[in-house]
Amino acid sequence: MFENHKLKLIDRKEFISRQIKFMGFAAMILTWSIGIGTIGYHIFGKLPWVDAFLNASMILTGMGPVDHLVTDDAKLFAAFYALYSGVAFLTFVGVLFAPIYHRFLHRFHFNMDDDKDDK
Repeated sequence: MFENHKLKLIDRKEFISRQIKFMGFAAMILTWSIGIGTIGYHIFGKLPWVDAFLNASMILTGMGPVDHLVTDDAKLFAAFYALYSGVAFLTFVGVLFAPIYHRFLHRFHFNMDDDKDDK
C-alpha cells in the first residue's frame, strides 16, 4: 500500500510535544474525577473537604474507602463513584500511554518493513 512512500517516525521533539498534550488531557480527566468524588463525598457523605478528597483519591486509585458512610445516599454515591472510577482510571492510563504505545508499534512496523527490504 505504501510501497512508493518511505515512512518515518516523527522526531523526538514532536513526540515529546505530543506526549505533553496527552499528559495534559490525562491530567484533566484526573482532576475532573477527583473533583466529582471530593464534592460527592462532601455533600452526600457529610465529610470535611480534606477527608472527602482522601476518600475520592483512594477510591479512584483502587485502594478502597477510608471513612465509614452511614446514609443510603452516601453509600449509593460511593458505589456509583467506585464504578465510574474504574473506567476513569483505565481511561487516564490509556490516554497517558497511548502515544508511547503508538510510537512503539510504528517502530516495530518500520523494523519489519526494513527486514522485508533486505530480502
